[in-house]
This record gives sequence, structure tokens and C-alpha cells, in this order.
Amino acid sequence: MRARLAAAAAVIGVTVAADLLTKRWAARSFRDAPAVVVDPFLRFTFVENPGSAFSLFQGAGTLLALAAFVALGMIAGALRRARGMGEVVGFALIGGGALGNLIDRIARGPGLLDGTVIDWIQVPNFPVFNLADSAITVGVGLLLITAWRQSDRPDTG
Repeated sequence: MRARLAAAAAVIGVTVAADLLTKRWAARSFRDAPAVVVDPFLRFTFVENPGSAFSLFQGAGTLLALAAFVALGMIAGALRRARGMGEVVGFALIGGGALGNLIDRIARGPGLLDGTVIDWIQVPNFPVFNLADSAITVGVGLLLITAWRQSDRPDTG
């Protein structure tokens, strides 16, 4: 159990650190003009998103921040019941991503929980996103794969 929680803490820590460092870099580097990395497939840009993924819930930062607190509590409970390292890493990636975006909401607004989230990765036909969003997506994917693999095993009980 300790090894799993230590692994979760490490994944969460690395995810949050990478997210915050890259957001700071994007704010300094791409605020005035985007950088074309691989034309036309990848650009780095700077967007302040007051909503959620896909620019939904614009202006509902406080509600989104409160939802992130609830999600983090649920993730903490799920980590204690995780059945394998795949689940641990999946939940930790989701938790790290939620925490990275929550820190933006706390630190980047006029009120306590109403700040904007920095998004900076742009690909064609998709909203601009950040590493926290990517971690959440990868974490959900990992949980789905893990659940599918566990359901594919014969019942030995």
C-alpha cells in the first residue's frame, strides 16, 4: 500500500510540476505570437481559458474549482482502493491534472477560485489545451484499458 501511495504522490508531483512550468513558459514565450512547431499540425500559443475543456462553462471558474476539490477527494479515496499499479497511475494522472488546473484557478484570478487556466498546445480541429488536460485524458484512457483487461480475466472466485 505504501509503495502505491508513494508512486501516486510521485506521479501527481511530476504532473503538477510539469504542467505549471510549461504554463509559465507559454505565458512568457507565446503571449504575443504563437510558435509554429510542425506546420500545420502543432502550434504553441497562449490562451486564458475561464471555462473548462472545449471552452465549456465559460465564467464558471468558481464552480469548476469546487468540482475539482470534490474530484480530488474522490481520487484520494480511489487511490486507497486501487487494485493495481495501472489504476494507481491512472488516478494519479487525473489527480495531477485536476490539481494543476485548480492551482491556476486559485492563483490567476481576482477572487479565490475564479482564475483562468492557461492553455497552450494547439492542434488542428481541437481546442487549445495544456499538459494537465493531457494528463487527465491519458489517466482516463489508462483506467479504461485497465478495467477492460481486468474484465477480460476469467473469474477465479
